[in-house]
Amino acid sequence: MRHRVLKWVFTGSVSAVSACAMAASGADHRAWVDAWAAVPDTAGPVLNAQTVRQIVRTSVGGSEVRVRLSNLFGSVPITLGPVHVALSAKEADTVPGSDHALLFNGKPTVIIAKGESVLSDPVKMDVKALQELAVSIYVPADTQYHAATIHNAGLATAYITESGDATAAEQFPREEVSGNRFFLTDVEVAGSSAKRTLVTFGDSITDGVGSTVNANERWPDYLAARLQADAKLSSIGVADAGIGGNRILHDNFGPSAQARFDRDALDKPGVRWIVLLEGINDIGGSGYAWEAKDKITAQQLIDGMKTLIARAHAKHVKIYGATLTPYGGNGWPYHSVAGEKTRQEVNSWIRSSGAFDGVVDFDKAVRDPAAPEKMLAAYDSGDHLHPSSAGYQAMANAVDLRLFADKP
Repeated sequence: MRHRVLKWVFTGSVSAVSACAMAASGADHRAWVDAWAAVPDTAGPVLNAQTVRQIVRTSVGGSEVRVRLSNLFGSVPITLGPVHVALSAKEADTVPGSDHALLFNGKPTVIIAKGESVLSDPVKMDVKALQELAVSIYVPADTQYHAATIHNAGLATAYITESGDATAAEQFPREEVSGNRFFLTDVEVAGSSAKRTLVTFGDSITDGVGSTVNANERWPDYLAARLQADAKLSSIGVADAGIGGNRILHDNFGPSAQARFDRDALDKPGVRWIVLLEGINDIGGSGYAWEAKDKITAQQLIDGMKTLIARAHAKHVKIYGATLTPYGGNGWPYHSVAGEKTRQEVNSWIRSSGAFDGVVDFDKAVRDPAAPEKMLAAYDSGDHLHPSSAGYQAMANAVDLRLFADKP
């Protein structure tokens, strides 16, 4: 076997704007929204004459579907296809009669240039909110063995064949599995029920690290369910733009939030709001930083947030600031007395400055009242940094839904 479940690590992300995606968006005047997203963050395993099937849950419904595939971390152009989308049944299997073949400019395969991404042609398909879809991608045989572009912490099982095109299979072979997302970065929908996109932008906490695998229990998942429970807000799609290890000011494993902000937030179809939960890795990274540039102050972090706010407002997008959650007990040097002081200063500014269009107080939602520098034990995944599924639900419950009640 080539792959087994891969360990999720706390990493960063390289960013590039997809010219193909923007061109397709500009030429298509239908109201497309992002119903699901996973930010590409690294190069992953090689797939060669294999099919990968990935299960995603849509945050909003629609009557048309298209997907975005990325070769952001490829070293050369890559050929993908056929690609199919179907209703998910159980694990890797699909609902009989629900399969749809996706085309790219009318063709079943597509060549994606190095560093670029492509959108499929739309396909008529009724998709409900909070419904699981199976997206199957065949990677043809290639003697050069190109590395896949992946999202590392999928928090979901990807199923991979040993060989062959199984994209249309109702009963999918369970020969190999992985914890990564492969090539697939967005599922977009259009239709009468889909109107606007909310982007949750952050690090591994927004990515859901610490939550239950295959359960859709990240805080953006819980928030999507809350929006769907309100008839006035059920037209809002939620795109999760979290990647592990991300920082606002400086690159970590990959570029900073500032470097990827356009691609992963402002360029999303139908984007109306952003919830920003970033900065804990800037602070924690200062504890073990060797270079002076990585030793950040609260003011530097605040200035970085101001830059993101200005960029969002320039695109007429509202941006809400989320307070940084407790991380006491995570261990020195990531957590320190100095770092805690910085976190408190930044949180005070988020709450009181008025710079954001609104505030989501995640710190208050999950902290231990008896020890505010720590997360409440009932919400702690065990590493004193990432919440558990219960913690993520508490975070989602702390979001005031009135923040999304305004009209475009």
